[in-house]
Amino acid sequence: MCGPAMFPAGPPWPRVRVVQVLWALLAVLLASWRLWAIKDFQECTWQVVLNEFKRVGESGVSDSFFEQEPVDTVSSLFHMLVDSPIDPSEKYLGFPYYLKINYSCEEKPSEDLVRMGHLTGLKPLVLVTFQSPVNFYRWKIEQLQIQMEAAPFRSKEPCMAEEVCSMSWYTPMPIKKGSVVMRVDISSNGLGTFIPDKRFQMNINGFLKRDRDNNIQFTVGEELFNLMPQYFVGVSSRPLWHTVDQSPVLILGGIPNEKYVLMTDTSFKDFSLVELSIDSCWVGSFYCPHSGFTATIYDTIATESTLFIRQNQLVYYFTGTYTTLYERNRGSGSWIRVLASECIKKLCPVYFHSNGSEYIMALTTGKHEGYVHFGTIRDGQVSFEMLPRQWSVCEQIGVTTCSIIWSEYIAGEYTLLLLVESGYGNASKRFQVVSYNTASDDLELLYHIPEFIPEARGLEFLMILGTESYTSTAMAPKGIFCNPYNNLIFIWGNFLLQSSNKENFIYLADFPKELSIKYMARSFRGAVAIVTETEEIWYLLEGSYRVYQLFPSKGWQVHISLKLMQQSSLYASNETMLTLFYEDSKLYQLVYLMNNQKGQLVKRLVPVEQLLMYQQHTSHYDLERKGGYLMLSFIDFCPFSVMRLRSLPSPQRYTRQERY
Repeated sequence: MCGPAMFPAGPPWPRVRVVQVLWALLAVLLASWRLWAIKDFQECTWQVVLNEFKRVGESGVSDSFFEQEPVDTVSSLFHMLVDSPIDPSEKYLGFPYYLKINYSCEEKPSEDLVRMGHLTGLKPLVLVTFQSPVNFYRWKIEQLQIQMEAAPFRSKEPCMAEEVCSMSWYTPMPIKKGSVVMRVDISSNGLGTFIPDKRFQMNINGFLKRDRDNNIQFTVGEELFNLMPQYFVGVSSRPLWHTVDQSPVLILGGIPNEKYVLMTDTSFKDFSLVELSIDSCWVGSFYCPHSGFTATIYDTIATESTLFIRQNQLVYYFTGTYTTLYERNRGSGSWIRVLASECIKKLCPVYFHSNGSEYIMALTTGKHEGYVHFGTIRDGQVSFEMLPRQWSVCEQIGVTTCSIIWSEYIAGEYTLLLLVESGYGNASKRFQVVSYNTASDDLELLYHIPEFIPEARGLEFLMILGTESYTSTAMAPKGIFCNPYNNLIFIWGNFLLQSSNKENFIYLADFPKELSIKYMARSFRGAVAIVTETEEIWYLLEGSYRVYQLFPSKGWQVHISLKLMQQSSLYASNETMLTLFYEDSKLYQLVYLMNNQKGQLVKRLVPVEQLLMYQQHTSHYDLERKGGYLMLSFIDFCPFSVMRLRSLPSPQRYTRQERY
């Protein structure tokens, strides 16, 4: 048996004894035997790539989605249709890209499977869903879906006459004005092989262009093709920040001492390592002292058309070329530096757009300590405003010095929630939650965070009333998290406080005070994943009081042991997690694997339900002696409670559907 399969940046975790793992595996296999019955129905999966029109029928090719206008590729074909009701004088344009659809099963060649599927009547059904744009003032908000039936097409490669030639299914990849984010759902027509439905991201990448030799290259920098292990092994993970459901291109920094970022337009199904073309200068002054310099890209945020990065105290942005969004090309020619006279210590994301715009926040230090630079992005145009407009936060809450360490924007209320660290002369630091209304310029002190962590005395949660006893461990808050769908607010650091009204907070005692939260991955649908400074992963269901440890845990040991026994290519004995994020309510990891001195970057699903089930079944069983042998006996076959949300509005119906 192998030890822990994912190593954090900190010290290694101790190995689990072989006997414990064997009993855990046996317990899980006996408790979840029904899951194995459907294994045969989950072996096959859809495969989709994007091809330019001129490369339809070629094998082993995949193209990037950046052309946004119809192309003149079908005029000659239409002129041949002399008996069809067409206008010979009209110029007909075609789709620039087509979807190439195959499927694969374990240990079977894909070409043989596609031929077999075609001969048994199998046809893929393609459903393309277009995401409505941010700026509803320019584009009408329309929920559009297009459903198509894929057509078989023979490969251009030569084949023997006595053999059936290789083939694939194809459909056009439609483009809609105002949409740059598309979801492609592939399903079967019900004939032939059973293949589960699968979703793909097909987003327009406005940060690509063609050079003089007609090769595709990035506009933000130079693409690198050698993923060296030192870029990823042992590196601390970092959050993936972007506007939810609106960002076609995601960006992830954090590679030590390099101007490198990972970029993807398929939610890390594939990706590119890019060296950014920024000047990397350092401006030291009396308000921004020269405390150190590094080339590392620390904060990265992606919006619908614009990318933001922070390097040292400098902030840059780059607007992509999206002619489907704007009346004219507004793409940047190079990275643009903003807030040049400020010393920026942190960028804070805004996850949701509102009023036809997206937002970003920059926290400053030095001469403008106690202010927030509030950025607005509309149609690729970026502007910043320093808030509050009159007196600083420090002056309005009546302290001599203060520092804003986190900012959360609630778009529907035009409210900034500020986590403020303040000092009262020689006294110790205290933390407050401050509310600022961007419309009325009103500021209100909402909550004084306790100085020390409460003593829970074995309880799962504790209502903070001011009368409880406290430990000697000081509270060290780092951020605020607000879910606009249920109005729950979390204050996090080496603790977790939860509130539904911004006034009364509950202390969640399951999270140990010895750990410190680094960032939280949010689904905005009830589930929250927590990553600590030591790369531990915890799980929380909003509205409940239980916090579960996913990694390291007994459930993770069972899961990784099963995957290694199955020789899964998504797991290795030496791993480094780069980020943790939610996609379509499912939790994913981006992990760098080291196998036989060879590195690989993969995206994989974190099976939260299975991990919790393994953890429950491996700890809630007894060994009963019956005759001359021991038998497993489970204490509780249903260890979980179910939370259901009622009185929810019906999902919005699509305003238009097209079927072809």
